[in-house]
Amino acid sequence: MRRILTLMMTVALSLAAWAEVPLVYVLNLNDEVDAKMRLITRRALNEAADNDAQLIIVHINTYGGAVDAADSVRTAILRCPIPTVAFVDPNAASAGSLITLACDSVYMAPGSSYGASSVVNGAGEPMPDKYQSYMKTIMRATAESHGKVWSEADSTWKWRRDPKIAEAFVTVDSVLALTPQEAIKCGYAEGIANSVDEVIAHHIDGPYRTMQYEPNTTDYILGFLSNAVVRAMLITLILAGIFMEMKSGGMGFAGAVAFVAAVLYFLPMIVTGTIAPWVIILFIAGIVLLGLEFFVIPGFGVCGVAGIVAILASLVGGLIDGNSWEGTLGSDIAQAVVITGAGVILAIALVWYLTSRYGPKCVRRVSELQTELKDSEGYIGVDTSQAKYVGQIGQTVTDLRPSGKIVIGTREFDAVSLSGFVDAHREVKVEKFENAQLYVRVI
Repeated sequence: MRRILTLMMTVALSLAAWAEVPLVYVLNLNDEVDAKMRLITRRALNEAADNDAQLIIVHINTYGGAVDAADSVRTAILRCPIPTVAFVDPNAASAGSLITLACDSVYMAPGSSYGASSVVNGAGEPMPDKYQSYMKTIMRATAESHGKVWSEADSTWKWRRDPKIAEAFVTVDSVLALTPQEAIKCGYAEGIANSVDEVIAHHIDGPYRTMQYEPNTTDYILGFLSNAVVRAMLITLILAGIFMEMKSGGMGFAGAVAFVAAVLYFLPMIVTGTIAPWVIILFIAGIVLLGLEFFVIPGFGVCGVAGIVAILASLVGGLIDGNSWEGTLGSDIAQAVVITGAGVILAIALVWYLTSRYGPKCVRRVSELQTELKDSEGYIGVDTSQAKYVGQIGQTVTDLRPSGKIVIGTREFDAVSLSGFVDAHREVKVEKFENAQLYVRVI
């Protein structure tokens, strides 16, 4: 028994001692920079913080990808309170160089490269100047975020990462890419390393333990739902579904589509915890206001406008990190507005198609009056053509007591007198047509 207790105490002490060993979190970014990478980065950084990691190694190998996704990854790294170290092995090109530049320190494997950040399209051709200018601004701002250091040689303060070099990464005519030696020389890397362990050795003395984020199926699904194009399509289904449901009344297929699309739209933000509670509350409030406008309050007024504004604001807000609104960049807001705007335009086009004569009949039936009102079923049609005789002169055929018959031209009609009893053969004027009846007055 004593041996068992001794063994248990030894294990407990060993575990306690191991828990005191510094934790290094390794994040592998070795794929195209896209919505999936953005999601994985955010979840990994949150996991590192939850486990009290003292250092995060961003092991990067990518030729680039979507600028908006790279900007989001960069923002998450810049806001991370844990020191971050990029290990370029072997490529950090285009959008990858932006992510690398966001890290606190950079180490490069022998033979690796870092830079070449100009914006290109799917065919590899340079995009127009406005895109290059935007990328230059992001690169320059990221370089400036590292601040300045004191130079003993020049006795002056210098940028730790020279913003001019960051801009040169984006220059289309002469794209700059740095080798490890060049990066160290110009201050864009701290050293050369052959492995992650060598990088860690530059920052932690003694033993350490590592943890690595392992993407799962959920990450890939949520990453797909976080894609800008997919989000715009989900916004289209949400808005079009709400409109079609409000127009047709009841809870049907359109409402179910809008509900599912809304769940899929907000799901990635809810899972990653990057959505502010007011976004969901605002979305629900918008639906309630629209419901009141369509089913309770006649006409279209304040509730309808407020409902639309609330829904659109929630859709935009859902695309922005709700944990750090104070540090939100203008580019994040602009991107959210563009995605939402694209969804609105597509929703208008979809509704027009579905409700037009070109759309499927099965959809039009729920938004149009299709039922034929037959006399045999008790429906009576009212002839309103007599309304055109209002203001014309006629003559009584019979006494009006107060109803009787009049003649206008060659046609005979039933009429009601507004002048009391009227004898036959008197001229009268048609004053109004109401409830399928002509009303006349003696001239």
